[in-house]
Amino acid sequence: MKNIFTYSTAVVLGLALVATPDADAQQFSKRKQYNSVGFSVNAVNYFGDVTPVTNFTSLRLGATRVGAGVSLTRRFYPRLSGRFGLSYGRISGDDKLAADPNDSDAKFRYNRNFAFRNDIVEASAVAIFDLIENRNNYLKRPDFVPYVFAGVAGFYHNPKGLVGPDAPTSLTEGEYVSLAELRTENQVSAYSKTQFSIPFGGGIRYRINRNFDASLEIGWRKTFFDYLDDVGGKYALDSELSSGAQKYFGRDITRSQTGDFTNFLSKDANNRTARGDNGNRTDWYIVTGVTLNYILTPRIKNPKFR
Repeated sequence: MKNIFTYSTAVVLGLALVATPDADAQQFSKRKQYNSVGFSVNAVNYFGDVTPVTNFTSLRLGATRVGAGVSLTRRFYPRLSGRFGLSYGRISGDDKLAADPNDSDAKFRYNRNFAFRNDIVEASAVAIFDLIENRNNYLKRPDFVPYVFAGVAGFYHNPKGLVGPDAPTSLTEGEYVSLAELRTENQVSAYSKTQFSIPFGGGIRYRINRNFDASLEIGWRKTFFDYLDDVGGKYALDSELSSGAQKYFGRDITRSQTGDFTNFLSKDANNRTARGDNGNRTDWYIVTGVTLNYILTPRIKNPKFR
């Protein structure tokens, strides 16, 4: 809760400062406001437990996946716009590819031998602050505009584990199995597939012609959730796992590749061994995209004369 409050407060205060126009901006008439629609192609990565290092700065470029999105943007003031977006992307991770078996700090993750993918559908609302203002209409907008953004987002996700060659006969090698309902770490209940995040980042926008802009943008998603990869706490005890799928994906170290977990955290009072970072860090995902925006030509109403 403390982390949620800290991030939420920072975002709210930041948006409040951005959204407060000065006297000149208040003179930015509705005739200069305009809308645009955007279509994006994205590269999606994630920070979590199935990465080379278990912190939010670690990612494996080989796990990058392609995503796409659409957006609607409204310019309100010379520097300030609001954007609503819908996007789809996939994140993935594989211990055998991400962790170095010869690194004493990464060996236990290699031996954990877990692979997953997760399809994420996101709806977001952000405020965009241009570092170069445009007090005129869209026809006189600058050619290059760097910008920053922040807001809120909700997303639906569904982590799935990859079935390997050592799976029981009830599972098919090569298929992906939905993990939320399995409670692989003996969670009290299946975790929710609907979560929220704080998106923030920056980019640069380039004017192509009268109606088209192109932009390159990178955005981080700070989540408050540690199961984008289904790994977050400690291994469940064998006695707590019933089905073949539960035991396979929630397998104890005795069913790992080699059983060598030299740098694993020590067992707790219930004899449980660490499977992830024990919830000390939440998972993040990052979206880098190229967007083509089409400006909807505003209708200009002429004054009526009597």
